[in-house]
Amino acid sequence: MEDNYLKSVKLQFEYYKTLGEKTFDQLNEDELFWQFNEESNSIGVIVNHLWGNMKSRWTDFFTSDGEKEWRNRDLEFESIIKSKSELLEKWHDGWNCLFEALNSVNKDNFQREIFIRNQSHSIVEALNRQMMHYANHIGQIVYIGRMIRGQNWKSLSIVKGNSKDFNTNKLAKGKHGGHFTDELM
Repeated sequence: MEDNYLKSVKLQFEYYKTLGEKTFDQLNEDELFWQFNEESNSIGVIVNHLWGNMKSRWTDFFTSDGEKEWRNRDLEFESIIKSKSELLEKWHDGWNCLFEALNSVNKDNFQREIFIRNQSHSIVEALNRQMMHYANHIGQIVYIGRMIRGQNWKSLSIVKGNSKDFNTNKLAKGKHGGHFTDELM
């Protein structure tokens, strides 16, 4: 059970990471920092927040609270990142921290208690909490990218108006193994 769950979680995190990266690939540097209005976040701000959250939650996650004293969450929502290269550096740094921690989870420590803001979590609860949080923000990144690119947006899933053909092709292949994220990547 633990191995299957961990494999599934890793695939899900990889999937959301890939969605973000496929969005970045479609945008130029200026577009990564575009804001709909003064109250909205740019992709750069969202990436900065994800980075801060990932570094806080996943650094020493077995031995220290997921809300680190050194984290400045409010600063994560400022326009700190100034270039695409800096955005990608923080993006990869945050995900590397997450995957390093995730790869340290095994059947011997799977039942350990994790704390986030002094609240106890099982490994499953902590992973699910963060996966949903990241999925939400990746969805925002994709939506902003789609708004910016308009008709020039290259779909990251089933192309609009193509569901019937997609399903026909999938069903024609018969039942097989694999992961649901394989079909959209």
